[in-house]
Amino acid sequence: MPRSGRTGGAVETRHDGYAVEHGQHRVDAEEFTALLAEAAAAGTPAERIRRYDDALGLWRGEPLADVADERLRTRLGGMLAELRLSALEQRAEAQLAVGRHDRVAADLTPLLDEHPTRERLVAALMTALYRAGRQADALRLYDSTRTLLATELGIEPHRDLRTLHERMLRGDPRLDRPPGPVYAVRVGDQWLPWSTSGHPALEFCNTYAGWGGDPLPGSDWLSGYAALAVWAGHLDLIEERTVARLREQAVREPAEAGAALDEARRFRTDLYACLTDPQDGRAFKAVAGVVEDAARLSVFTRGEDGLGRWRPSPSAGLRLPLCAVARSAAELLADTRRFTVRACSSPDCGWLFLDESGRRRWCSLGTCGAACTPKVR
Repeated sequence: MPRSGRTGGAVETRHDGYAVEHGQHRVDAEEFTALLAEAAAAGTPAERIRRYDDALGLWRGEPLADVADERLRTRLGGMLAELRLSALEQRAEAQLAVGRHDRVAADLTPLLDEHPTRERLVAALMTALYRAGRQADALRLYDSTRTLLATELGIEPHRDLRTLHERMLRGDPRLDRPPGPVYAVRVGDQWLPWSTSGHPALEFCNTYAGWGGDPLPGSDWLSGYAALAVWAGHLDLIEERTVARLREQAVREPAEAGAALDEARRFRTDLYACLTDPQDGRAFKAVAGVVEDAARLSVFTRGEDGLGRWRPSPSAGLRLPLCAVARSAAELLADTRRFTVRACSSPDCGWLFLDESGRRRWCSLGTCGAACTPKVR
């Protein structure tokens, strides 16, 4: 939180309140609240975790500790402290959604000692303990919380916490793991989207579920580099042994993996625009740039079946999955089949297909609803 020595700011009395004059200096409280807003709007749990981490990283001790008197600290610090607790709760829930229950258990155990009656904290910690195989500890935590609420506040736990407790008592199997994304299949340790279109370039675009509407759970499949690598292997764009090597390299080089993932997301967006609007020259130019780069980083190899094929060179490094899908996209854009591409017009979908049969097979069966109609592109 802001300090006078760090920001050079000044707190002034104005009318019946206070104002912080920070001029050209940064005020942590403003950045903190802005990051919280970004986290709340993020489309995936992984993105929310990153934003919450950035926001909570600004928290260094008591708010306004050396720039204001006790009255101002009480007035403003309480609000900021509440925002921090809420952020910690929401980050924990996002971590649970991606399977980080051990991390949640470690983070929330000391925090709950300070705030034992915050039921949202209790629920997150109970879930983390349960998934870590500590069912007895989770149930004991509920019992102690219920006793504390009755003794100190004269109330029973909220219905949500009671329901969680009941599900644990009956061993609800859905509590054992995070919920899977919408329209997903499990490949190894990664959730991947359904195969819908029959072409890798279209599948890459279809890694969004709910393109045009509000983000759905799991809507951005490219939530981590591992998902990108496993997806490319699953569609036979790269070999399985290459997938394992890339994942190991990504762990060693997280910054490079993040850059490759960001580039893949941009390419996906440009490719979708290119396929849905043939007149979009900017999108085509952006796709062409990646395709040309992928061509320079390709080698012609002989497969186990005796047939030759183009494959991305190992020199592509962590960009190898992107190069592979870029070559697939180039082949489609140079093929007359490109003119048969159809996009579902539902605002909750937007999936692409090579013809109307794919839309009928997937979207009309409830993915989007009976009102789905194809758009010719």
